[in-house]
Amino acid sequence: QVQLIESGGGLVQAGDSLRLSCAASGRIFHDYVMAWFRQAPGKAREFVAALSSDGGRTTYSDSVKGRFTISRDNHKNTVYLQMNSLKAEDTAVYYCSSNDARFMLQWEVDDYKYWGQGTSVTVSS
Repeated sequence: QVQLIESGGGLVQAGDSLRLSCAASGRIFHDYVMAWFRQAPGKAREFVAALSSDGGRTTYSDSVKGRFTISRDNHKNTVYLQMNSLKAEDTAVYYCSSNDARFMLQWEVDDYKYWGQGTSVTVSS
């Protein structure tokens, strides 16, 4: 059974940085794409970033490109989301996710099969 457990959320001020972590278990971590999504209050869940199984390919939404960095440590079975220059509009619950792909990076919620419980990020302006 695949489990994804996020951590690292919290309350920060605009301009601050925060690093989210997602610990994975239940299958061979380094074989699969990992991604981050977020859901703001009253809005649909949206794609943030994705990373190929070997860490060699990444993709970001336009709203976070240049500010957020997704990375993974395959020895620790953990994926990270480093968030810099945070803005009030980054306030959301952030979800770690995965699917059965190794290199294809996808942006749609329906393309991902496994989800964590989410960690809340609040950015005050």
